[in-house]
Order: sequence, then C-alpha cells, then structure tokens
Amino acid sequence: MLQHADPVVGFGLVAFSLLLFVYYTLWIIVLPFIDSDHGIHQYFLPREYAVIIPMVAGLLLLLFIGIFITVVMWKSRKPAKKLD
Repeated sequence: MLQHADPVVGFGLVAFSLLLFVYYTLWIIVLPFIDSDHGIHQYFLPREYAVIIPMVAGLLLLLFIGIFITVVMWKSRKPAKKLD
C-alpha cells in the first residue's frame, strides 16, 4: 500500500511547484504590463511582496541549514582527552 503513495506524493509536489512557478512568473513578468485597474490584479499580492517573500524564505533556509550543521557538528564532537 505504501509503495503506491510515493508516486502520488511526488506528483503532488511537482504539481504544487509548477503552480507556484507559474503564479510567481505571471506576478513578476506579466502583471506589470497589464493596466492596474484590470480585475486580474485582485488575485495577486502587492508587488513589494515579490521581493520580501523569497528573501524571507531564503533567510529561513539558510537558518535551518546553519542549525542542522550546528546540531550535526555538536553531536559528532568527541570529548577532549585529559592529560594527567
């Protein structure tokens, strides 16, 4: 039963990534060329979030990578030998 779940989860992740990519591409590349009073603008966030959201996501990614490396190094360290 579990072997059938992996392709479904993989397809879901690919579909979500594709939708996110299309949304962001339309938001950044296409939307500036459409009049600001057009109704499509109600489906998109304000343009300043186009910079803020990826920047915050990148900083969180760097934070989690740093925490992971710190935890791995902390757990793998060996106690210092005593010189008697």
